[in-house]
Amino acid sequence: MHRAQHRLHSDVVLESRGLVNMRMKRPLLLLLLLLHLVLESQALRYNNYYYQDLSPDGNGNGEIYFSGVRLHVESPQTLVSAVQGGNVTLPCVYRYEPEVSAPRRTRVKWFWQPSTGETKELHVIVAFGSRHRSYGDFKGRVRLRRSTPGDASLVINPLLSDDTGRYRCEIIDGLEDESVTVELQFRGIVFPYYSPMGRYHFNFQEAKEACEQQGACLATFEQLFAAWDEEKLDWCNAGWLADGTAQYPVSVPRDACGGTDLAPGVRSYGIRHKTTDRFDAFCFTSSIRGEVYFLQHQLKLNFSEAVKECAQDGAQIAKVGQLYAAWRFVGLDQCDAGWVADGSVRYPITKPRANCGPPEPGVRSFGFLPQHLKYGVYCHKVRW
Repeated sequence: MHRAQHRLHSDVVLESRGLVNMRMKRPLLLLLLLLHLVLESQALRYNNYYYQDLSPDGNGNGEIYFSGVRLHVESPQTLVSAVQGGNVTLPCVYRYEPEVSAPRRTRVKWFWQPSTGETKELHVIVAFGSRHRSYGDFKGRVRLRRSTPGDASLVINPLLSDDTGRYRCEIIDGLEDESVTVELQFRGIVFPYYSPMGRYHFNFQEAKEACEQQGACLATFEQLFAAWDEEKLDWCNAGWLADGTAQYPVSVPRDACGGTDLAPGVRSYGIRHKTTDRFDAFCFTSSIRGEVYFLQHQLKLNFSEAVKECAQDGAQIAKVGQLYAAWRFVGLDQCDAGWVADGSVRYPITKPRANCGPPEPGVRSFGFLPQHLKYGVYCHKVRW
């Protein structure tokens, strides 16, 4: 009776493992089953996979030392500046200590945390060997450089206006994974912008769209702070920033800008209601593709004529952001007022002089004038 129960129990165990249908001798099957159970009990389970502690460096207590090889992930540059519309390489390299003689099967992952306040990391690209996959708006714009062994640097081309933020490079080798972060920012210029209808007319979405229509994007706080700190930007009207706050930079305290008792700085109204609250906007532009120029024409033009003349010259009337970028990055200096795309009249000065406005460099603005008045025009032509 006891032997019969034992035989029945063995058959159940064998059947549960899918072995009873195999035409093999039962003693051999029992031996294989026993060996499997022993190996399973000595294995380390991680993410539903089993790894044997067969390394001579393992201590048999659940620790794996990968034969003494350690993975290092580094970036020689953790803050990278670039220009919108161009390309950028975010450096990430990995190595082993001590060095390994044969290539190892590593997985490379890049993640992105936008500078707009988003807390969740988004996938950029995943690569394993020669296979890779990019995600979202990064599809078709990203690749790994792989110039040398261990090079996992991320190449983005072209850069879009909202690509700034924190990027994380993660290298995975078996149970080991290490990562490093790289911050991407744009070199550029912040400029205040208000509606043709007057001051404080934009809600948040309208401010965002207004900047984009003029070849720019809403500035971040860091960009506005840098403009105040490095460029001495002074503007007494509050504008929306990308994080949903309304702020304004003051370099010279005065009664009209909060009083003379307050120190210079970037002053904040804090987080505002994005639909009902209304302010101006602080826009950020990084670069231009092509050329901005003052169209030489024998006659002054009204706004509609200005648009047509740029088109006849194989160009388009320049956007405000393009004019600021040409002034900052190319040194465009023209003491002639001209129409730009939003219907305002402006001109750029890099070398202040008599009869060309204030003694400081800048893009001068006459505001939004009646469009029947006659001025010159600034055009933008793409150069291939």
